This record gives sequence, C-alpha cells and structure tokens, in this order.
Amino acid sequence: MTTDDLDRPDTPTLAEDLLLLLFQPASGTIAGENTLFYVLAGAVLADLALADRLTTEKRGRISSTGDRPPAADLLRPAWDYLAEKPRGVQTVLAAIGPALRAPVLDRLTARGDIDQAPRKVLGLFRTTALSDGRTGRRARLLAEVRQVLVDGAEPSTRAAALGALLSASGTLPQFDPEIPWTSPVITRAKELERGDWGADAAAQAVTRTVTATVVNSAIVAITVLPRNQ
Repeated sequence: MTTDDLDRPDTPTLAEDLLLLLFQPASGTIAGENTLFYVLAGAVLADLALADRLTTEKRGRISSTGDRPPAADLLRPAWDYLAEKPRGVQTVLAAIGPALRAPVLDRLTARGDIDQAPRKVLGLFRTTALSDGRTGRRARLLAEVRQVLVDGAEPSTRAAALGALLSASGTLPQFDPEIPWTSPVITRAKELERGDWGADAAAQAVTRTVTATVVNSAIVAITVLPRNQ
C-alpha cells in the first residue's frame, strides 16, 4: 500500500489479504486462530511501514509519521496509538491486535470475498458459518504468493510482505499441497521474513527493515504465547 492508497479507505489492506489467505474454504475455518491477532496487527504495521508512515526509534521502538492519519479505518487506530509516543513493536501488536479480526472479516464479507451466514449448532447454539465468496480473489492472492515461494519469482512488495506474514503466522504447512512444504519453500519464506525481497520489490531498504522488525516481533510473540497460556 502506498501513501496515496492510505488515503483511499476502500483499498484492500494487507490485513484483509492476509485473513483471506488464512481462510480455508474447504473447512470454513481460519488457520492460526489462536495467534491470529498478532499477525493481523503485524499486517497493519507492515502496511504503515510500506507507505512510509512508520519509522524506527531508539532501542527498536517504532512511531508513526506523516502529517495526517490514514483514511483506512483498519489502520487509523495503530497510527493514532503510535502518534502518542514511540512504543515497542510487541506492545503495539498486543494493543491493536485483539480488535482486528471482526472488522477485517466484515470488510472481506462486504467485498464478497467471504460469505458469513448464521447457523445453530446442535439446534441450540448460534454461530456463524464462513464460506467462499467466489470472487476468485483468494485464489489470485495464493497464486501470487506461490509464485514467490515455490517458483522463485521476484515478488512485488505486497506479495513479499504477505509471504513474510504467512510464514510468521506458522500456518504455511497447512497450505500444502497448494504451497508444498519443502526445504526450498521454508528457506525462501525465512528470507522474506528477514526482508530479503529481491531487486524488484519497490520498498526501500529502510522500509524492508522496519517491516522485517514487525514480522519478527510477531514471530517472537507467537512463539512465546503458548508457553504463557
């Protein structure tokens, strides 16, 4: 997402693309639910970083930049939170992440990418069933990420960030066989996590570094979380 895109509230965010990829049409579930809020928050911060609206401060803290907040509702709370003062990445992930799932899913439903329908379990408990919205957008995103991880294609900035975030989520094995869980795929995914995106990814080196910091902070949080439960 560019700086101009941040001022267009209808532009799909990385968090939307990530949740759509994590949605599993065959089962109607979302992969990595237990740690979902960390990677969604990481996607929000990555969007701000890629649009040069996020910068690093001393001791690895981050803060928002720019004269005005982004128009996208999903990005505004994070930008406002970081405009108050620089904060540690994991602090930000924990602060903004828990509130993201519902509005991101609602945006995907409004776009028609995912359908939501109420249903009863055992005739008593109300829940919501998720199904493929049949727009084809998930398949296009998955194909783009697959080209990077499996075919060795030079990624766009967005595809590189999505691949890094998917790797950070720990859910890539669940995409096999669409994205085979092989040693070359694992190696490339780790490269994306580190910000090694290749010459064609338009993001400047400093932006890739900020994004890599965000992604790796999410990985640390996801790794530590189960031990604290």
